[in-house]
Amino acid sequence: MEGKLIVSSSPHISSPTKTRNLMLNVIIALVPALIASVIFFGYRSIVIEVASVATCVISEYICRKIMKREQTIGDLSAVVTGLLLAFNLPSSVPIYVPILGGIVAIVIAKQMFGGIGQNFVNPALISRIILMNSFPVLMTTWYQPSAGNFLGDATATASPLAIISGASGTLPSYFNMFIGNRAGCLGETSVLALLIGGIFLIARKVIAPTIPLTYIATVFILSAVLGQDPLMQILSGGLFLGAFFMATDYVTSPLTNKGKFIYALCMGIITVFIRVFASLPEGVSYSIVLMNIITPLIERKTIPLPFGAVKEPKEKKVKEAQK
Repeated sequence: MEGKLIVSSSPHISSPTKTRNLMLNVIIALVPALIASVIFFGYRSIVIEVASVATCVISEYICRKIMKREQTIGDLSAVVTGLLLAFNLPSSVPIYVPILGGIVAIVIAKQMFGGIGQNFVNPALISRIILMNSFPVLMTTWYQPSAGNFLGDATATASPLAIISGASGTLPSYFNMFIGNRAGCLGETSVLALLIGGIFLIARKVIAPTIPLTYIATVFILSAVLGQDPLMQILSGGLFLGAFFMATDYVTSPLTNKGKFIYALCMGIITVFIRVFASLPEGVSYSIVLMNIITPLIERKTIPLPFGAVKEPKEKKVKEAQK
């Protein structure tokens, strides 16, 4: 019968956008930061980035093979994880650090929970935190930009956040901080490159601006309230890398607009409190991972009611909970 209605289960709306397309857009958005890492830290940055990406891809392939699951290396998510992990490492780390980090990110933080879409925290950040606690000296040894070529004549220095926290050294100018001419992890120093990539993702509608703008604005305002230099605070550390490329991860961030705002606001507060009051100079990684864990609760509290539904009175909920 021509024109008859076809009834099927949801979802009824499909999208041509695939995981591979999204990941390819993220990789393109990360290219400016990758180029900046080579410009400021030399060709050793390429070695670290290639080692990290290769380890992530190989680890995913082997892990899926052992678990007898469908191969997913073609979706490019392992490549993105490898790049983000490398961008969170100093130029001075030995080659075994990104290799170990890639295995941790893919095998433990991703595949052990079922693979892409099942991990409850960002794999690259979990790996970075584990590496920070395992190799604290290696992960906090910084070198001046343009001096990272296998460290033959490199000059060690403190990061801007460490200098703000009391370490000896002179803070770079705002301009040098913005373009990336300062000590730090490979992919976090150039705010200009990260902004280009972030704007590209927003223009391509891969991410919404709610999380990055709220996160950065919260750090800026709260830093000023606490007597810090707000501009230096947002230009330091990995704030822009985290705001645009890791806090916006589809799997580990809220879906609702209200939830995104709460999520980013809390991340900003945690980041500033760690920077100002804790013994660690940086708090971006920890703030994102903590809020990743709380994301299911945020979504449960901010999910909109279905059309026509009436919100239950609080008294009724309390009585049901007491039964």
